[in-house]
Formats: sequence, C-alpha cells, structure tokens
Amino acid sequence: MHKFIFTLLISFPLLLVAQNVDTQINALEQKVETIEKEKEQLQLQINGLKLEKIQNDINRIGLPELQEKEVLINHSAISLVYSEKHEQARWVSHVITADIIDGKVKRTNNFRQDPKVLTGSSVEKDYFTKTLKPGSKTKYTYNGFGYDRGHLAPSADFKWSKIALSESFFYSNMSPQLPEFNRKKWADLERLLRKYINDHPETQLFVVTGPILHDSLPRIEQGINKVSIPQHYFKVVLDLVNQKAIGFIMPNKELTNSLGSYAVSINDVEKQVGINFFYQLEDEKEEEMEEQLNVGWWIAEKQTTDVASAYQPDLPYGVYNTVNAKEFMGANKKVSVTGTVVAGRKSKNGHLFINLDKNYPNQIFTVAIWKKNISNFDYNPLVKWEGKQITLKGKVSDFDGTPTMIIEKKNAVIIHKDGELIELEVE
Repeated sequence: MHKFIFTLLISFPLLLVAQNVDTQINALEQKVETIEKEKEQLQLQINGLKLEKIQNDINRIGLPELQEKEVLINHSAISLVYSEKHEQARWVSHVITADIIDGKVKRTNNFRQDPKVLTGSSVEKDYFTKTLKPGSKTKYTYNGFGYDRGHLAPSADFKWSKIALSESFFYSNMSPQLPEFNRKKWADLERLLRKYINDHPETQLFVVTGPILHDSLPRIEQGINKVSIPQHYFKVVLDLVNQKAIGFIMPNKELTNSLGSYAVSINDVEKQVGINFFYQLEDEKEEEMEEQLNVGWWIAEKQTTDVASAYQPDLPYGVYNTVNAKEFMGANKKVSVTGTVVAGRKSKNGHLFINLDKNYPNQIFTVAIWKKNISNFDYNPLVKWEGKQITLKGKVSDFDGTPTMIIEKKNAVIIHKDGELIELEVE
C-alpha cells in the first residue's frame, strides 16, 4: 500500500508536467497556424498591390495609342483592344516582372469567354468541338480545326499570380496559331524574354503582342464565329531601366531560322501594323528606343555550354538520356536520368535550379533542389556538379512543360568519373 502511494506521488507530478507540455505544444501549434493564415493574407495583399502597380505601369507606359472607336479593356495584369471583325485582340499589353523567377502557380487551362468584351469574344467552339463518348458522362471525343489556342500574353509570364494567370486564359488573349509555330519558335521567343528578366531582375519588360490583321485573311470556317487566321504576329519589347528595345515579326508557320532573323526595330513594326507603341514616352526618348535594332542585347549568338544528350544505346538498361526522360513526365515513376550540367542558379528564395545538356531558354531537363533540402548535401551542387556528367534517380515532374526532377538527398545523385556510371541506389 505504501509502495502504491509512493508511486502515485511520483507519477502524479510527472503526469501534470506531461499535460503542461502538451498544452504548450498545442498552443504553439495554434499560434503557428494563425501566423501561417496571417502570412497567406499578407501575401494576397502584396500580390494585389503588385497587380495594381502593373496596371498603373501599363496605363502609364505600355499602352499603344488608341484609334478611333477602339475600346480599351483592362484586366488585372493585361490590357487589350479587341477586334470584333477578326474575333481576337488587335493587341495585348502586359509586363514581365522578376516575380516570374520564383513563381510556382500551376497552369490552369481554364479557357473561357472574356466577360469584358461586350460584343462577345471568341469561344471554345471556334477552335474545336467535343462530344461525349457513348456511354460516358466525363470522356469526350475531340474534333480540332488544326490550330492551337495561341496565347498572345503567355500564361507562364504570370505564374506568380493566380488571378493574372487565370485571366490569361480568356479567349480575348487567344489567336489561332499553327502548332508547329506556337509550340516551337513562338514559345522560344516567349522563353527568351523570361530569360532576359532572369538575367536582369533589376528591371521589367513592357511587352505588346498581336496578330497582323487585314481584310483578306482566311478564317476558321468550322468555328461558330469564323475567327481570322493571322499570317504573321508581332511582339515589341521595352526595357526602360536599361534603355533597350526590340521588335519581332514572325510568320504563322513552322520556322527554322534563328530568332534573331525575325528581329526588327519597333519603328518597323509600327509601319507594318499601323499601331503607335509607347507613345507616352517623351518624343526624343521614344524615337531613340524605337529605332534600336541590337539583337545581341537580347539573343546570345549561341549557348556555348550546350552539349549533345547522352547517346541512348550507350546507356545501361533502365537509364535514360534527357531527351527520352520526357516520356516519364508526370508518370509518378522513379527513373534514372543521365545528363551533363551546363548551367545552374540559386533563386532569390534559396532554391537551386540546374539544367542538363541545354541551357535556358532551350532547356530540356531541369534538376530542382528546394532550399530545405540543401542541407542534405555536404557540398555545393552548383560547384560540385559544374560541367560534370551526372545520373539522378527520381520522379520526373512537369514544370511549365520542362521535365524536372526534384532531388532531396545526396544519394540520389551519382557524379560520373571518366565517363563511368556506377549503380545508383535510392532509399
């Protein structure tokens, strides 16, 4: 009996201590949850202010001069003039900021009619039709008309803002582009401008994009609104901080020449499309910048660090080069991928991004190491891997169309020695 009382006297204070610790833990966890909610609300406010600044900057600098009867349509991060006659925008103006460098908002694909186009914008049935498969309530058969819904202001330029990215899928921002144009050279140009901001985060780019419209254009006859099919597209770009500007005119077809061959001055674009860009600049400054044509400021002659992907037949069974790795994008399956490190950078948020075989903006495979996982390496991957051929094992994700492997641990990576690949094991 005395032993029981003694044990009780000892255990009771310990029980109180344990309960007190649990109470403190619960209180701290609730505090963390409150802080996270406050952080989320503050980030929403910050993003709202950023969108407000972008719209102010567009109105102050980025708007072309409106012509008679043209109606300006403003969204959160883009402004445009819609051509009812051609059922697409005459031009779309937007700003690329350094926020895209660490933007992680996923592409939504929520294509929809623009409610601000009072005459009605183009719609899904202008690009394809879909019918439910027999016996199904969710699966469709698609009948395309041969054209992509090509973004004028690209969605990837807004991957830092859910609102702006979502609004980039309004049909007022779409134009019919041949797949071999939209997915290749046009996409290369869009990536080029994002690379420019990546290399010059101190500035922002004012961009105006549009189709070259005229009365004799063919139309998508199968569509309900008979959307015009442009034969050429333009893009004009202005960097006020570094006093640089350039224009591009590109035909709507598969292109084999370099991007630089399609570069022109903004003055040349104005002559062809009849639009007065950046007219709110002082006349002298406007003329000085719009007559520029220095392609080297924007496009490197070549990426000297690029290398050929590993020859697939020479790789061991189950190991893939960076080209074939794309087949596993989004498959949720661990695979081994071999490539040579040609470039790497640390983002402002502390994450590491490393390209294999091809440099940005032509990257074909990216390795990502989040900040929280860098401590799992007893070396700096940016230094240790530079110029080396490596093999990694993990799942290949889709990051804005680029196959990307997120690496958490050092033992998921083998650095080749004298071209030799040893067996890779990952927990």
